[in-house]
Amino acid sequence: MRTKSFDFIIIGAGLSGLHLAHSFLNDPFFKDFSIAIIDKSSKSKNDKTYCFWEKGKGNWDSILTKSWTSALVYGTSKKINVPLLPYTYKMVKSLDFYNLVLSEIEASNTIQFFKDDVQYVNEDNIVTVTCNTNSFQAKHVFDSRVSEDFEKDKTATTLLQHFKGCTISTKKPTFNPEVLTMMDYRLTYKNTTSFMYVLPITPTKALIEYTFFSPSLVEDHIYDSHLKTYISNTLSITDYAIIESEKGVIPMTDYKFKKHHTDAITKIGTAGGWVKGSSGYSFKMSEKKSKRIIENIKTDSHPTKGLYNNKFKLFDAIFLKVLKDDNSYGPKLFQDFYSKNEMAIALKFLDEETSFNEDLKIVWSLKSFKFIKAFFKTLFRFR
Repeated sequence: MRTKSFDFIIIGAGLSGLHLAHSFLNDPFFKDFSIAIIDKSSKSKNDKTYCFWEKGKGNWDSILTKSWTSALVYGTSKKINVPLLPYTYKMVKSLDFYNLVLSEIEASNTIQFFKDDVQYVNEDNIVTVTCNTNSFQAKHVFDSRVSEDFEKDKTATTLLQHFKGCTISTKKPTFNPEVLTMMDYRLTYKNTTSFMYVLPITPTKALIEYTFFSPSLVEDHIYDSHLKTYISNTLSITDYAIIESEKGVIPMTDYKFKKHHTDAITKIGTAGGWVKGSSGYSFKMSEKKSKRIIENIKTDSHPTKGLYNNKFKLFDAIFLKVLKDDNSYGPKLFQDFYSKNEMAIALKFLDEETSFNEDLKIVWSLKSFKFIKAFFKTLFRFR
């Protein structure tokens, strides 16, 4: 087996791997570098939907399925109108994202895509990546594979964001395509933080997902029965067709993924702790952290320099502890979050860009004995 040598290797052509590849390709500094990206899949299927918010125009506007500047939240006792401006909430199909970045890779002389299955990675003076049919070497490897230690760890606070959704079409105009429903707690499962999420694409087409933030998964029929009930009873839709379906599980955790970084291997994506612990959002996080890695490399710093903000890691850990101790508290928590805060500040907080004074306003709006108790328990673990 002949070994191919590169400056950098990216293991995984998912969200984080392709964001990093895109950042490399769009910086002239790296035009003479050699980079490999390896994935066992050709990335030819639409397997998920990415949603994110940002101000103004962005890198992905050409492939947006839909965007919104207004939203609704249905809490435990009230309907909340959520004006999003100056932010826009944006929706991208994963296949459109894959196709765009992979087409850039194919047109470049910088990155080569290899469809192969990584078996193991060995770090010595140079990193060797051994696959089923190829062997690679590089000065630095960016690895999106989650360490087995994560599944075994019993000290971290972990919830699962798990969901099942379907895109439906109706014969009659049914949806307002200008307003999305970020959370609808009018139909929950037992004592869990579970809600409906509605992305109206046209007056006759919408993606509807049933989502949980809970310690454990549920059986498939729970998603199906609640989706059916929500569509027929809450939305009053009786005549519709299911066009597409999707299902997923995202870990929401305060596990210290950064301990798996080494001098020559940087973990990325979920494996690097890039998923926002308190929300599960990762699209913009992956874009921001990829750009930070690029700037670090250009200044001869380790790629992980400045990737993590301990203040927001603590906030996420407290949030997770509250919902882990009492999962039924989620509907009240999110109602307070969206009804008691200016939305621009709330989204800025979730983007980890708020000032200390803005943080205090958010924290004060959520004050409760549950948060005080979780704060001290979590602070002790973070010492």
